[in-house]
Amino acid sequence: IKACIDKHIPVLTLFAFSSENWQRPEQEVSFLMALFLQVLEQEIQKLHENQVRLRVIGDISAFSAKLQSAIKQAERLTQHNTGLYLNIAANYGGRWDIVQAVKKIGMAIQNQSLSLSDLDEAAFDHYTCLSECGPPDFLIRTGGDQRISNFLLWQLAYCELYFTETLWPDFRLAEFDEALCDFSQRERRYGRVLEEAYA
Repeated sequence: IKACIDKHIPVLTLFAFSSENWQRPEQEVSFLMALFLQVLEQEIQKLHENQVRLRVIGDISAFSAKLQSAIKQAERLTQHNTGLYLNIAANYGGRWDIVQAVKKIGMAIQNQSLSLSDLDEAAFDHYTCLSECGPPDFLIRTGGDQRISNFLLWQLAYCELYFTETLWPDFRLAEFDEALCDFSQRERRYGRVLEEAYA
């Protein structure tokens, strides 16, 4: 988070807990929930002082009432901050995001605030979790796995992917700088030839 602030990176999304992670051992899940609550309570003031705007994306209804309350309180505290936009994906899945967007669109069509003829990619994007942030430019996947694991399926269409063997707890500033250096050398064409992409 500090590195993103220092480097003027406007948005950071961290995958903290996927909708599939409930299948992990109960003791591990309990530990992660307690850790999430502890970090929220201990770090939110520091985030607020650094103008970080925090949002938790995902279905938080499955969390304890205490954790839900802490999430909502943290989001309220930081909602008007103008620095780094920090998204924490918790009980999140890319398929869930798409399905909840479809449900919202269905409701909007039903109550006539949206017509089917106006539904295009931009309109659909408006109903997804990261609609305020725009599509991500760069995904870093740690731990040696070379897959996106149901993360931001809609948003990653033209995202640059970076895979590293480094485990997440060991991913430090040097590794982050190396990843950003790799990203800076890529040619982003969005389906066009290079001359068209920069015309």
